[in-house]
Amino acid sequence: MNSLYYHEHGGQSERLSGRIPAGELIDFSVSISPFFPLRDPLQVARADLQAYPSIEGKGVQGFYARRFGLDESSVIALNGAIEGIYLLPRALGVRRMLLLEPSFYEYGRAARIAGAETGFVGLSAVNGFSLPPVGELAARLEHCDAFFAANPNNPTGTLFPPEVTMALASRFPDKWFFVDEAFIQFLPDFPAVSLMQHTRAFRNIVVVHSLTKFYALPGLRLGAIIAHPDTIGRLYDFKEPWTLNAVAERVAGELADCLVYEAALRSMIAGERERLAAALPEIDGVRVAGGAANFLLAQWRRSSPLDELLSHFLSRGILVRDCRNFHGLEAGYFRFAVRTPQENDRFLEALRAVPAPERVS
Repeated sequence: MNSLYYHEHGGQSERLSGRIPAGELIDFSVSISPFFPLRDPLQVARADLQAYPSIEGKGVQGFYARRFGLDESSVIALNGAIEGIYLLPRALGVRRMLLLEPSFYEYGRAARIAGAETGFVGLSAVNGFSLPPVGELAARLEHCDAFFAANPNNPTGTLFPPEVTMALASRFPDKWFFVDEAFIQFLPDFPAVSLMQHTRAFRNIVVVHSLTKFYALPGLRLGAIIAHPDTIGRLYDFKEPWTLNAVAERVAGELADCLVYEAALRSMIAGERERLAAALPEIDGVRVAGGAANFLLAQWRRSSPLDELLSHFLSRGILVRDCRNFHGLEAGYFRFAVRTPQENDRFLEALRAVPAPERVS
């Protein structure tokens, strides 16, 4: 259960090699920006390959200082947010971690590898995968020393208001609150919904942030932990050196000036998500089950199995995320990214073209 290959994620289109002609597959299974923020083609400088990068990833720290006004003493640069997800329970000695379910698989795996037990707060389709009342969360936290949640949660799109996290952090100052904000920049009310600026006031809140999704850079692995400087110091006692390469550092330095890109992307994603959410209920057998940021969760409710829908999509060059390997989403759930208007049109056309079930006479 702790194997690297135990849980299948989205974005693994290479396994379809030979089935779909090159360049014809639109990958809706990964929730990353469909646009690229940098105008000029990226070129790898010889100097970036022949010199060591900074030991702590100064280029990435500089991005967070310039773009979000954070003090570099509050930022640990990461080789993608995943490095931080695995670092936190190990470095902070977590013994029992509370998680939402369904949610990103790697939170639980990171806890188990660090020797921590896991408990779960179930999110139900009955109420649209909404969070339980704060009182219920507080009761579950009594027997845990850490809570790891994403805002918004992946794959359900459940929003975790920052006020809730701060209220719980105030009530339990001896417990850790880890918040994965990998998708938060897609939200229309960013940065108000982010906890980045609150980590100095709340020493037990730690934010894990990613540059992978919003800036369409999954290949470079860029992200950060934002926390109180005292917490940062504790984490550095366990963090490996040189986890970022020089190319990643240089590119991170260019992202802080992409404000026009950011505003345009947020606007486009918000409009397209609303359009898709309105169109899906009109299609027989599809129910919108959740969504926020740049992805939607849906349930296939026809008599034909989800596998037939997935094969139909592939025949039209479309890959979506089969969510049946999330506990609680086994009943025909799939997730898809919000992409460009043209690509979203192609997705809707494919969905409308699914053959109707044969009627039994």
